[in-house]
Amino acid sequence: MRIAAACLILAAALPLPLPAQDQVPADRAEIGLSFAPVVKSAAPAVVNIYASRIVAQRRSPFAADPFFSQFFDFGQTVPRVQNSLGSGVILGADGIVVSNFHVVGGAEDIRVVLADRREFEGRVILADEAADLAVIRLDGAENLPALDLADSDLVEVGDLVLAIGNPFGIGQTVTSGIVSGLARAGGDMGRGRGYFIQTDAAINPGNSGGALVDTAGRLLGINTSILTRSGGSNGIGFAIPSNLVAQYVAQAEAGAARFARPWSGIEVQPVDAGMAEALGLNAPGGVMIRQIHPESPFAKAGLGAGDVVISIDGHPVDGPQELDYRLATLGPGGTAAVRYWRDGGEAEAELALDPAPKNAGADELRINLGTPLDGLGVASLGPALIERLGLPLSAEGVVVTEVAGRARRTQLQPGDVLIAVNGRPIREPADLATVAALPTRLWQIEFLRGGRRAVIRLSGG
Repeated sequence: MRIAAACLILAAALPLPLPAQDQVPADRAEIGLSFAPVVKSAAPAVVNIYASRIVAQRRSPFAADPFFSQFFDFGQTVPRVQNSLGSGVILGADGIVVSNFHVVGGAEDIRVVLADRREFEGRVILADEAADLAVIRLDGAENLPALDLADSDLVEVGDLVLAIGNPFGIGQTVTSGIVSGLARAGGDMGRGRGYFIQTDAAINPGNSGGALVDTAGRLLGINTSILTRSGGSNGIGFAIPSNLVAQYVAQAEAGAARFARPWSGIEVQPVDAGMAEALGLNAPGGVMIRQIHPESPFAKAGLGAGDVVISIDGHPVDGPQELDYRLATLGPGGTAAVRYWRDGGEAEAELALDPAPKNAGADELRINLGTPLDGLGVASLGPALIERLGLPLSAEGVVVTEVAGRARRTQLQPGDVLIAVNGRPIREPADLATVAALPTRLWQIEFLRGGRRAVIRLSGG
């Protein structure tokens, strides 16, 4: 009895349990309780995108072969509808959505479904395959939920992030993780030649174009790719930083038809330990200018081959993709401070953020003379074409800009630099027009592709 009485007295002394309460985390330490407030804030601005495009499918696998196509007629291609599924992020209450180029690029029909199941027709108003970004305008949209942009330059490895998208088409899904790396660039890490934020938040097929958000529900990046050998998420995903996204949105809203970025006019290589020691640098860093175009803004700022670019606008530059990224986020117009290393010391110059100049000789010429070259567009090489086609700075001569009509038989591609046709040198577009007008049944086209010399032979008058 004494034990029972003691238990009663002890129970009476203990406080009664309090009912559970819903509470928004007050700081980063409390975020471990739940991500629900962040999801409720950000998820309505993440959309599902259904896009369809018509692609040409060849009847025979040998139809695209440059050898067999000379001797056999494989007939015309068959149109086929190709569907794609991805995600997007609303960044403007008036219907501005950002996604990946590989989700909506070339699409003829775009349907955007919001988290609340509302649907809108969309159209691409600005797209860039190199950066794998596209800006979409939703028809008839207003007062939509939109995400604020975070400053992606302030993100640090270890920061908590959420990835929101539509993986595998199963519906809107949220995964969590951390920023596991910064300044990841190109190669096997993703499409294009981009510069990425790396995360271990699961990103799977269908997540492309979705949001990578911070713990305040702001957009840190657009999820674009995964590094995988199995086809699923292996814990390494990549997102395009929000500062670059902001520049694309700004240009799209200003009515730009093509994304404009400042031209560097230089070819660079990262500085490794051996180069740093030879140059007198305390540690590896920066990029050394290997080649510079005479019209480059860097040349006009006083830099030359052998100089090491350390930073642009106060941000370190340690690779070619990082250089392109820094220039792209600044946008064309105005100036930026560039710090560089020369002769054992640092110096600073003012860099003009100008696009690649166009020269008068870059006007395009199209062949239409009743020959196998009909439909071939060519132009003299200038800085603007060199940048657009990704050619070496030293490239000169006549470049292929378009291949259409009968010229498709030649298997030439935009970016090929013509050397000679039927043994006659091609130094300017007029030379090609002259050769194409001469009667002949056999054609021999010499050209450069990717720095390698190649020859195409075909028959036809």
